[in-house]
Amino acid sequence: MDQLRDVACRLSEPGKGILASDESTGTIGKRLEKAGLNNTEDIRKAYREQFYTAGIGCSISGAILYKETLYQTSSQDVPFVDCLTRQAVLPGIKVDQGLVPVEGCEGESSTRGLDRLEADCKSYRQQGARFCKWRAALRIGIGTPSQKAIGINAQQLAQYAAVAQACDLVPVVEPEILIDGDHGIHRSSAVSQEVLQACIAQLWRHNVDLEATLLKPMMVMPGADAQSKASPEDVSCATLDALRRCVPPAVPGIMFLSGGLSEEEATVYLNSINKHAIEHNARHWALSFSFGRALQASVLKLWVAEREGKASPGKAKEMASAVAAANAAASLGRYQGPHPSITSGDASLRETYRGWQTDV
Repeated sequence: MDQLRDVACRLSEPGKGILASDESTGTIGKRLEKAGLNNTEDIRKAYREQFYTAGIGCSISGAILYKETLYQTSSQDVPFVDCLTRQAVLPGIKVDQGLVPVEGCEGESSTRGLDRLEADCKSYRQQGARFCKWRAALRIGIGTPSQKAIGINAQQLAQYAAVAQACDLVPVVEPEILIDGDHGIHRSSAVSQEVLQACIAQLWRHNVDLEATLLKPMMVMPGADAQSKASPEDVSCATLDALRRCVPPAVPGIMFLSGGLSEEEATVYLNSINKHAIEHNARHWALSFSFGRALQASVLKLWVAEREGKASPGKAKEMASAVAAANAAASLGRYQGPHPSITSGDASLRETYRGWQTDV
């Protein structure tokens, strides 16, 4: 177990975060097709290569891959796993099999994949994965999330985490509370605390080593359709209050998901959380990121522009490095802006962000 704790500590290293590049073939296909590209394996692989060979090791501690990507190689015939490890980036893998309805709970879901999880985890570990991720999704609405849905998802997350650790993988536990809805921040806070408490309780009951486990929650914020928006300060206060009340400091890292936020919003909120935590001596865990779209949206646009001859070669990789560095700075409360997504990922900004990461 000491080896797993070491991996968890490496993933939550100060000034670094996790790249969530684990979209399923269908999900990444929708984004590629929206950008005017065909959803083929060659195109998916070429797009992923922009990240895995972009020199992101200064800002990224781990990358979550989809099962297809775990077994692929770069255009130079180097396994993607090796591309990452050469940059001191730990390879991870998404292990859940997607969402299914909860019987008797309209509009609510649980996650499938437990029946084949042990065999999958052993195979992924042999391929070079060092950690894994399982996502549950809970929706705030009238009467939701129900106690049944909260309980089922918390139990599944704990069962997954126990199997992962038994297979020598660090589990990233993701109880996502969806941003959809018109609920306010107080409702979001109450639900977040209820869900986190249920998850931690189940992790204890299943003998999961919390020191070898990472948590991937959503920041506490109003629903996307709420009448009243929240400031970064509101989000940071509500988020830290929920974590302080529910998550033991034995958990080494809280790696926030971006959950539909824009690239700039995700960075600004993360920075505010860390500044607030530092000012109030409340950094009981690494407070970092495990972003997907918030690390990728601008990269995809530039990559498509490169393919069309509308952007210089290498611009997409430059953007990947710059956005990662901006969020790494935010994980220390040192982000100042402007955000790379609105400055074309200028190389001078990338070096500035890296400068903010020094003296950790």
